[in-house]
Amino acid sequence: MIKDQQSQNSNIDIRQDMGIDHLEKRFGIIAVEKKFIALGQLFEAMKIQIAEDLSIGTHRLIGKILLEQEDINLSQLEEVLDSMRSKKSVKNSSPERQ
Repeated sequence: MIKDQQSQNSNIDIRQDMGIDHLEKRFGIIAVEKKFIALGQLFEAMKIQIAEDLSIGTHRLIGKILLEQEDINLSQLEEVLDSMRSKKSVKNSSPERQ
């Protein structure tokens, strides 16, 4: 328990040092939260992404991998991207960023 608190405190310190108030949610996390994919599907897509990064040096986006694997459809992809855009615009328009 004490170790967990120390870890959380150090994460807060790092974010404060970097000027980061919170971590933005990534495509895969939002897709899981929306129940478009299961966590295992996200892990598989991440394994593909990492393997390609290491073997051929290309970086495909998780959304593209999930779409090509037919784990999500185009409308789900667009919904996740819209969600990411709306969260980003809210963050950029907050008074603390001005």
